[in-house]
Amino acid sequence: MSLDEPATPEQLDRVEAVIDAWLGEASASNPVVGAVERGEPGERRWYVRVHGEEKDVYSIWFTLGQRTLAYETFLMPAPEEHHAVLYEHLLRRNLKLYGVQLAIGAEDAIFLVGHLAVDHVDEDALDWVLGTVYAAVELCFRPAIRIGFASKFGDR
Repeated sequence: MSLDEPATPEQLDRVEAVIDAWLGEASASNPVVGAVERGEPGERRWYVRVHGEEKDVYSIWFTLGQRTLAYETFLMPAPEEHHAVLYEHLLRRNLKLYGVQLAIGAEDAIFLVGHLAVDHVDEDALDWVLGTVYAAVELCFRPAIRIGFASKFGDR
């Protein structure tokens, strides 16, 4: 399996089983994992509720495709002020991130996104993804909020 050729349905079934097992274990033993839900029947999608420190609660969405496991989390809504300063800050912050990138999504909201090749998905890689997203949210959330919503949150 490689990024050049899509995974077979059997390969995707095996990866899906790995993800299900890992999420079952993580929800039982990892205190930052608050809840796990599956997408609609037939979708290979999971929603993981995470408890953080800088950002109290957020979800990581995992979507298994034919070539990659995509993961993303909503970091913050579109900024209300200091747009240019915030986007410059986020672009510079992107240089320090590994495994996730900051992105502008629907309604100009800010997301953290990443992809993992399907053939690299195992329990260790999933632990790494969870830790990477957690660390990135902890690093990025408060400074971004202070810039994009300075009049509401800047004095905290």
